[in-house]
Amino acid sequence: MINGRPTVQGISIVDFHLHFRMPHDPLTRALSGGQFGTDSATGRDACDGFDAGQASRAKAVAQTSAKWRRSWDFADPEPLSTDAGWEAEADRWKSELDTNGIEYAAFVTAGGDESMTALMERGAGRFLGMAAMTDPFAPGAAKTFEDGVAQGGLRGLKLFAPLASARMDDEAGDPVWDVAARYKVPVLIHFGHCGSAGGIAHNAFSNPASLERTAKRFPDVTFVIPHFGIQHVQEVLFLMWACPNVIVDTSGSNQWVRYMAQQLTLEDLFRRFYETMGPERIVFGSDSSWFPRGFARRYLSDQLRICWEMGMPEEDVQQIFGGNAASLLKIDNWRPADTKPPGC
Repeated sequence: MINGRPTVQGISIVDFHLHFRMPHDPLTRALSGGQFGTDSATGRDACDGFDAGQASRAKAVAQTSAKWRRSWDFADPEPLSTDAGWEAEADRWKSELDTNGIEYAAFVTAGGDESMTALMERGAGRFLGMAAMTDPFAPGAAKTFEDGVAQGGLRGLKLFAPLASARMDDEAGDPVWDVAARYKVPVLIHFGHCGSAGGIAHNAFSNPASLERTAKRFPDVTFVIPHFGIQHVQEVLFLMWACPNVIVDTSGSNQWVRYMAQQLTLEDLFRRFYETMGPERIVFGSDSSWFPRGFARRYLSDQLRICWEMGMPEEDVQQIFGGNAASLLKIDNWRPADTKPPGC
């Protein structure tokens, strides 16, 4: 604590990227890779034309997810049968923020915009939320987004490019981007492989290079690409070179680096993006989502350690882990906890 406010290693933390009640959310449930048991992957999954309800595939996917949890020393997610309701889970998240020294948390999915607004109200000012949708090209998408922002107080838009019906440069999406421009809220678009084990590896819409024309047509919209762009690191770096309104978030385990043809580490990612783009275009997120893991403290600790060991000045670390998110999310009068009052 500094000046009565939560901090971690002297840094005020604003987490830009969390998910709420993933197994209960149709948008994210099919992307869970069997994390919540095979019953959470019923029906059709996000892979085009592939039925995730097939027992043999669901079992294999769940086993892969279990191996990943073991390697990271994460407990298995709680069974759906023990669910105590969204209010109880929201209260657990408030406790997680307190325990881990997190000042604000921005949830990017919550089972719908109305659910997200209710979650924000329950968070007593510490929860922020984004609108989320499967397809920004669907009829009425722009109005739905605008209602969520103007009436529900939502602070941005979360999309999964591989789930959309067109590339992100299709002009049919312009009404949605226009809403983001008018309300000055960020758009967070997942590119690259999508979901946990067994998810989408590639499809026609998953490459972030498709964002360039849109980002140039809407220079007042900040487009955020999570997870450093996953397997499309090269495309993202050149996209950011071409479009100053494109930035990245750091969220998740970033275990995808293990699947790259050439050796790549999380430190490599931080160093390359920091040296080429600067701290103002990197924003911290944890991608925390389920209990009993709760807030993924290990991700925060690893990322802070990398930044300190790179020799970043404290003001740059603070910008990445708090300042950028606070600005994007319009947290009123936010300043780092160790900021001296005017005149001191």
